[in-house]
Amino acid sequence: MSGHSKFANIKHKKERNDAAKGKIFTILGREIAVSVKEGGPDPSNNFKLSQVIAKAKANNMPNDTIDRGIKKAAGDVGNVNYKYVTYEGYGPNGIAIIVDALTDNQNRTAANIRNAFTKGQGSIGTPGCVSFMFDQKGQIIIDKEECEMEADDLMMIALDAGAEDFSEEEDSYEILTDPDSFDAVNKALAQAGVDMVSAEVTMIPQNYVELTDETALKNLQKTLDLLDEDDDVQAVYHNWNE
Repeated sequence: MSGHSKFANIKHKKERNDAAKGKIFTILGREIAVSVKEGGPDPSNNFKLSQVIAKAKANNMPNDTIDRGIKKAAGDVGNVNYKYVTYEGYGPNGIAIIVDALTDNQNRTAANIRNAFTKGQGSIGTPGCVSFMFDQKGQIIIDKEECEMEADDLMMIALDAGAEDFSEEEDSYEILTDPDSFDAVNKALAQAGVDMVSAEVTMIPQNYVELTDETALKNLQKTLDLLDEDDDVQAVYHNWNE
């Protein structure tokens, strides 16, 4: 999958997110609450919270909103009943799909996600059935048109902060990190004034699968659309080469 394709897909996802910003902010608010409950309100001592804050900023959540969410969660720790759950399964033609959800009702979420797979002629699998096909990495995408820094300078900042890989594509730069180094690299780029299209710890497929059959494409898109519409779903990863 080309860097251009990744960049285009991320821009498309951000445009959809901008159109449903209220939903995105609600989802991020839940993630902030759970992260504070699990590790406390200080992002310097709570890696998961620092990741959520980075994701929130990448989705243009105002700093005041983030701060209010952290303070509210810190005072409401006992009332936070959400739980992270992950589902793995197959779409048409064996496309591997991982779904991360944050829910206060696992029965509801499991039923909705199973329905999304079934409607697209796919199926839920057992834990670990497809996750071995992905690598967990910190991924930062930067728009070349928006970046005022030379590629070599950008690369040195990223590598000095602990990045594993830096690649330049037609219209973007991609930086990959070990999950443990993501926060340091993200902070180094932010301190250097670099605007990021996307900055998150994600699951990157080791190989991508082409789909050419129109029916399979429609079925897969049906599953992805249903998952995208589910408020409990935090992230969806797949190995379809869009």
